[in-house]
Amino acid sequence: MAKKPEPGQTVVAQNRKARHNYFIEETFEAGLSLTGTEVKSLRGGRSTIAESYVTAIEGEAWLVNATIPEYSSGNRNNHEPRRPRKLLLHRSQVNKLIGAIQRQGRTVVPLQVYFNEKGRAKLEIALALGKKAHDKRATIKERDWQRQRSRLLNRT
Repeated sequence: MAKKPEPGQTVVAQNRKARHNYFIEETFEAGLSLTGTEVKSLRGGRSTIAESYVTAIEGEAWLVNATIPEYSSGNRNNHEPRRPRKLLLHRSQVNKLIGAIQRQGRTVVPLQVYFNEKGRAKLEIALALGKKAHDKRATIKERDWQRQRSRLLNRT
């Protein structure tokens, strides 16, 4: 089940398929290095992170393939919608993520983009392990059983 947003957070985009396709092991909160028109477009709530992922380029973490559409009132200095965006993390967190990607075969997927209480754009990312088809079926079976069990307990 999806995690509820904390009070004071404004969720802009969610990756709903991430919890279906991956076992989430650990989550991190990362800042995003954005331009002004990107922030204005995000405040409009029209971005997608469904097909995006985090990769390491020259020892830094980058968000790749996320779409933030151009700001409608922007001028010729508007941003490119699918450009790679730098993630702002502590060095130890970056090293942990890079090590897990390279040595353990893990994936780093974005879960949601939101604005925190201070109005800063943040990205919740997760260190994840991909599910196989039988794992997905087992998860669905377990969820259905929990739902059915709760219905049976509520009847009595």
